[in-house]
Amino acid sequence: MFTKKDVAAIGVSLGIERVFAIMEENQKEGNQVVRASETQVLVSILGDGLSLAAKLVSMCWDAKLKAEFLVNKRLNKHFDRAKEFGIPWMVIVGEQEIKKGTVKLKNKDANVEKECATSNFVDELIGLMNNQVFSSIRIMK
Repeated sequence: MFTKKDVAAIGVSLGIERVFAIMEENQKEGNQVVRASETQVLVSILGDGLSLAAKLVSMCWDAKLKAEFLVNKRLNKHFDRAKEFGIPWMVIVGEQEIKKGTVKLKNKDANVEKECATSNFVDELIGLMNNQVFSSIRIMK
């Protein structure tokens, strides 16, 4: 361009606007959910249980689940966070659950809620997640 020498080059063009248009179209049709986060599980502590939140999230991470936590007394804040970031599963722990040694597993989109022991909630959660995947496959057939 600025010299008289020939320079070998290869060019590639990608229509990024077209890619986004297709993604938006799929989302509108309900074929695909575009999520703002890769997080699969929101551990929701209703109170001041920061150490409990860390323990439960650690259990999720050990099982290779993508998890984060929120500590807030207002349940609506937890639901808002899950909705805003497209987090499908919630592990809800309030005062009653702490006393009983349980957690609530919830997926608002699939209308699934289950209470289980804190010690094996990860196995229960993985089972529910797998059932949801297989159910959606059956529906698509």
